[in-house]
Amino acid sequence: MPPRSSKPDKKMPEQNLLEELKWRGLIHQCTDDDSLAKLLATSSQTVYIGFDPTADSLHVGSMMQLMMLRRFQKAGHRPIALVGGATGMIGDPSGKSEERNLLSAEQLQKNVDGVASQMRQFLDFGDDRSDGDAGASNNAVLLNNFEWMRGYSYLEFLRDVGKSFPVGAMMGKESVRSRLDSEAGLSYTEFSYMLLQAYDFVHLSREHGCLIQAGGSDQWGNITAGIDLGRRMLGKQLFGITAPLLTTSDGRKMGKTESGAIWLDPARTSPYQFYQYWRNVDDADVMRCIAYLTEIERSEYDELDEATKSDPGRRSAQNRLAEWLTDFVHGQEGLANALRASKMLFGGEIGVQTDASLSEIFADVPSQEVTREVLEGEGYWIVQALQDAKLANSGGEARRAVKEGGVYVNNIRANDEKQRLTSSDLASETVMVIRKGKKNYALLRFV
Repeated sequence: MPPRSSKPDKKMPEQNLLEELKWRGLIHQCTDDDSLAKLLATSSQTVYIGFDPTADSLHVGSMMQLMMLRRFQKAGHRPIALVGGATGMIGDPSGKSEERNLLSAEQLQKNVDGVASQMRQFLDFGDDRSDGDAGASNNAVLLNNFEWMRGYSYLEFLRDVGKSFPVGAMMGKESVRSRLDSEAGLSYTEFSYMLLQAYDFVHLSREHGCLIQAGGSDQWGNITAGIDLGRRMLGKQLFGITAPLLTTSDGRKMGKTESGAIWLDPARTSPYQFYQYWRNVDDADVMRCIAYLTEIERSEYDELDEATKSDPGRRSAQNRLAEWLTDFVHGQEGLANALRASKMLFGGEIGVQTDASLSEIFADVPSQEVTREVLEGEGYWIVQALQDAKLANSGGEARRAVKEGGVYVNNIRANDEKQRLTSSDLASETVMVIRKGKKNYALLRFV
């Protein structure tokens, strides 16, 4: 299992990069794949992917593109991670049914800073310079398109770039057609997004020698627009490659739960929640997730695939996926915390926790409020605690459960029906975890 701090190797380009992407199912569309294969095998190339800073954290859907850049870097090529400080002010209409809310300059900058810091977990930026030139090194480069767009006036952009961009080509893109035909329509602001992104490709090709743009399949129209603009403005042959979107087998976007998106920021999505999300991936989706998002080798992939088919109940692939990704994104400590929290649900030691952590781990467990005064004096009778927790309907039922050894306080067996609970039995500031049998949990909150 790779440590979080591991960086992509620096080496000459590998000729099998496209083959690696193909077996993983990561090529959805590609312009002139024979020429691209020769280009990648001949010399180190620069490839870029853009990221919209719509939030101050990336989510698991963004991992597809980050891992794509990482794969290019490991194969000896030079990745550019482009944060859309300029394009983020407009919002990409691709795949959207209605226009996004525009962000303030302050919120946008906060988002750019947050997204940029997370990218450093996936790519090797060397000495951390983000403005290096296109040289022999394949250190990753982190750029913000606001840096070159902020100096452009509207008239200058129309004169220099707009004249080389045919409207007919734009109208033919699916991302534009679908919005024009929708009830929401398409504003001129969003209509201009494709031109801005296309110019990013031209700028990066001219200033950084970038010949390849990658992205999700919903970016195909924007990528091909950039290729066409590069041909018109620079006389260069540029290339594009897209990966499938991260979706479930029935077409739903992955990384979404009832409580919201699965973020890479541990303050938004804890390592435990992150781990549990991947641990519960459906059998129909797990092998695709392993291929798309991890660096697990083909031989191990085949073993996990066979294990999933022959004994799906063991969830070998889900466990490996969850452990690999949690370790990669949140490090060994994050993984250890996630595993420890997961074991609590199956009777593992709870130890000293916080109210917040227990509420998260036992989010689906019913809870009851009890006055804190009951913990004082002689303490809180365990028989009464079981009834207050709704785990026993009567005192007699509660006593029998204790006598039979089926009652646990903070996953420690209660052996005496006369036991009294005090504040020393709290698992956190205000919470006590009561269990009856193997799986019947309840939380008592003392207020």
